[in-house]
Amino acid sequence: MFDIDQVKFDSQGLVPGIVQTPGGEVRMLAYLSRESLARTLASGYVTFWSRSRKSLWTKGETSGNRLKLLEVRADCDGDALLILARPEGPTCHRGTDSCFEGETLPQPWLERLEDVLRQRKATASVDGSYTQKLFARGVDRIGKKVVEEAGEVVIGAKNFAADPSGLHRDEFLGEAADLLFHLQMLLVSQGFSLQDAALVLRERHRQRS
Repeated sequence: MFDIDQVKFDSQGLVPGIVQTPGGEVRMLAYLSRESLARTLASGYVTFWSRSRKSLWTKGETSGNRLKLLEVRADCDGDALLILARPEGPTCHRGTDSCFEGETLPQPWLERLEDVLRQRKATASVDGSYTQKLFARGVDRIGKKVVEEAGEVVIGAKNFAADPSGLHRDEFLGEAADLLFHLQMLLVSQGFSLQDAALVLRERHRQRS
């Protein structure tokens, strides 16, 4: 649980917060008061302090393009925050993903793929594309594909270990890519992402180190 008392608010009672996506894309910078930070932590959606309106504002409260909170981190001095959040649409008021560019910033590949998978899930149909069909058939069918692909990865690894040629290298990496794709589908089908699983791994490492 994030400790608000570690934050050093400035003379106006504010602290800058940089919003970053799970894939590392910087979306915006705005200011938070103690109250807005507390509301962010309590609600799970990022809330700032508007210096112009002198009031709280939850990002996306009118547009619907909210920022779903994943984690808050204070810097080493406690006078700046890094806010990891999953955007629910464009972040900038101009309609672009980021406030730092006039055009949409390129997202890391896995995050872009995840966005595509969410779109396929929203339009799932037995008459659609491969991913739309899988989403339409539900968690059992996607889970079966994960199990199948995991088996193929093991076979590919054993083939490569026995004969580390270019052919078996491509086979092994190709099967690993298929497994990663279907695991990502399974996570998205349940409302999660690869980043959510990565955060669990990181927390385990922290607890054991």
